[in-house]
Parts: sequence; structure tokens; C-alpha cells
Amino acid sequence: MGLVGVVFSTVLLISFFNNISADKPEPTAEEEFHLSPEPLALASNGPFGKFDTKQLQRGFQVYKEVCAACHGLSLVAFHDLEALGYNEAEVKAIANQWPIEVPSVNPETGEAATRKALSSDRFPSPYANETAARAANNNALPPDLSLITKARGGGAAYIHSLLTGYRQQPAELLQKFPAAKTPEGLYYNPYFPNLNLAMPPPLTADGQVTYAPGNPAPTVDQMSTDVSAFLVWTAEPKLAVRKATGLWVTIFLLFATVFGYLAYRNLWASEKRKVRVTGALDPKNQAKSASAKAKAGIEG
Repeated sequence: MGLVGVVFSTVLLISFFNNISADKPEPTAEEEFHLSPEPLALASNGPFGKFDTKQLQRGFQVYKEVCAACHGLSLVAFHDLEALGYNEAEVKAIANQWPIEVPSVNPETGEAATRKALSSDRFPSPYANETAARAANNNALPPDLSLITKARGGGAAYIHSLLTGYRQQPAELLQKFPAAKTPEGLYYNPYFPNLNLAMPPPLTADGQVTYAPGNPAPTVDQMSTDVSAFLVWTAEPKLAVRKATGLWVTIFLLFATVFGYLAYRNLWASEKRKVRVTGALDPKNQAKSASAKAKAGIEG
């Protein structure tokens, strides 16, 4: 058994040193040219952040006019828009005028049909099913945007960087990794994990969406920021309430801690600490030991 152990240990040591001395794999284009999202300042950031409803309305407008053609919001209902400052009549009008109708059933024939959306409906998907979505997008599946800022590392900053990050492939990349040339039908974006994605640039020019008077100029950067803020809201519409609740709970716990400590001092500060003797020094145990020794005729 000792010999087997020595052989086994020797093999492990050889493997360990071989792994250390082994050549590191060559870096890939993704590892060298992928960029982390640029920081994005939003009103909802931070422990005391709150949503800017005007910005959310602008973001919804960008989603409606640019993103809704390919991306759904399956977890958001039209009546949820009331939280953005729209009244009931406006929400009903938005639902009724939504370009994509809601799947339904013809009550007379029982056949599949569509109808105008109601305020109680969720935003309908732009495609009938996954097969249709892939067929319309070069076999790529456009993700649902309801929780996209939670599902992607970087959240809103990732969305903003991705929307504004389309560019030509760097000559350095093509020189170092000729095989990494962006395939036809895909678009280079260093903020996407594998650098190439099927979605063409959705925001291509300033003024692509017309904002109402009194709003910032609709530059590509501004529109990207606004729709990113809107998608933060779709992912967590109760964010402001959660932060406010957390603040009050923290304050309560701080006061409870202080009052608990003061109560402890008031009740127990005058009490002397009582030490109970246990083990061999316990008088009861010493008496039992002496009795046992006497019965056994042992001195001491």
C-alpha cells in the first residue's frame, strides 16, 4: 500500500508541474477586443435613485417606434404604463393603436384570429412563434426585452453601450485574427460577447425619433440612454418603492439596535456576573470523589 501511495503521489506531482509548464493557449479575438460597458448615469442609480418619468416616457417612445418591430415585452401590460404618467384614456389609446394585434379566437368559427389590444393585455410579440422570429432575423432569435437589463451583465450600461457601439472592425483585429472577419449578415460590435451580432444598428441617426417640445434633443446617445432607462423600469417597476422600503427598514433596525443595547444596559448593568464552578472544582463533585475514595480505602 505504501508503494502504491508513492506511485500515485509521484504521478500527481508530474501532472501538476506539467500543467504549470504547459504553454498558455493563444488569446482569441473576443478576449482581446471585447469591451466592458461604459458607465451610464441614470436617475434610478444608487440606493436613493428614483425613476425620471419623463425619461421613461421618451424611452417608451423609442421602444415603440424602433424596438417593438422585433422585440416583445411579454411581462409588461399596457395598463402598467400608468406608472409612467399616462392616464387611463391615453393607455387605452396606446393599446388600441398598437400596430401588432393580440392573438385571439374567432368566437363564431373557433379559428385563430387577432384583435385590437386592450389596456389589460400584455404587449404582444411581433412574431407568431420562435420559428417565425428566426426566419425573419437570419436564424437569430430577438430576445424579449422585459427583463433584459437583469439578464445581461452590466444592465442598462450594457444596453446603452451596445446600441451606440456599432463600428467598423479595427484593422488591428483583422491583421491579427484574419479568420475573425465579421461574416456577411452580421454586424461588428465590441460590446457584444462574441463581437458580431445579427441585429443591425437600430439607432442610426439623430432625430430618428421625434420628441415632444421641452425634451432634450433626440441624439443617438440620448435615445439610447432613454430606452435603457425604460428597460430598467420594465425589469423592476417597483424599484423606487423597494429602495424606499429598504431605507426605512435600515433606519428602523438602527434605532432598534440602539434601544436594545440601552435596554440591556438598564436591566443588567447592576447585576454582578456569577461564575458557576464546574468539573473537578465543583464542591458536589469533590464530595462525591472523597466518598468514593473512602469506600475504596484510598487515602488522599
